[in-house]
Amino acid sequence: MKTHLYLLLLAAGISAAPQMSSMAELLTLLQQMYESMAKDIQNLRIETPDDIDDVNCVSTIFEGTEQLKANPAMKKFSVFFQKFEGLKPSLTPHLPKEGKCDTERKNATTFIEKLMTFIRKASRNAR
Repeated sequence: MKTHLYLLLLAAGISAAPQMSSMAELLTLLQQMYESMAKDIQNLRIETPDDIDDVNCVSTIFEGTEQLKANPAMKKFSVFFQKFEGLKPSLTPHLPKEGKCDTERKNATTFIEKLMTFIRKASRNAR
């Protein structure tokens, strides 16, 4: 019985490993994106959730990411957006209906900081 439990836990860890690796890649790409945006100091303003822990704000985060993706300066980060699309289902909590999300239009670097926090917390919860 102990052997079966060990093998089950091992299999769960192995199946989670690629997702954790992808999360780490996302965070690395986001850090590069942040540094690029900080240098360019663009006037891009994105609806940013006041509270990143609010589960009602998940769609706002995804909409902001789409807004970033549409910016011509972000073309060089297309790999990030492809990987993010692939991980979206695992980052999305299973909610019947989203409620109200308090937001504020902030600059892109502030949004990217919040997005990094969101991905870090989601990767911790996935473990």
